[in-house]
Amino acid sequence: MKMNFTARQMKVYDSVKETAEKKLAKFDKFFGGDAEMDITFSMPNNQEMVEITIRSQGIVFRAEESSDTFANAIDAATEALERQIRKNKTRLQKRIKGDVFDTIDTEYEDVEEEYVQNVRTKTFPFKPMNVEEAILQMNLLGHDFFVFKDAETLETCVVYKRKRGGYGLIVPE
Repeated sequence: MKMNFTARQMKVYDSVKETAEKKLAKFDKFFGGDAEMDITFSMPNNQEMVEITIRSQGIVFRAEESSDTFANAIDAATEALERQIRKNKTRLQKRIKGDVFDTIDTEYEDVEEEYVQNVRTKTFPFKPMNVEEAILQMNLLGHDFFVFKDAETLETCVVYKRKRGGYGLIVPE
């Protein structure tokens, strides 16, 4: 698995990178060599934060954790990623290396069936609007995200609230 390290407004020591490589190497058994992992280090509000994103065959896993040390933040993010993988185990077996998921605890075996049965369908008018209108609509509804059709490109986009404040926009390629 290819690991990309990024530091935001700081310098990360090689010892921290080595620790991250060791702790995150266990994901190789799930994704193999074609996967890409982005590890971002930052220090907002004197907390050491780690963001880990794994991309493989169109599947994206992401965890963001902060703690008093980078090692603790990496441990917490690793646990969060493992929970996501366990939760989606049966779905992933169909798309990624099939036999590696046999090593995961069977405690979460039936989670997907339970999850799929509880899907709620919601419809709403899908009119073209600009980003500012979409943010306003999202805030009026009290939601964390809002799907809309961009008035200029007529593409389906998503606007969302970011944890550290501000908004994000997802546009298709």
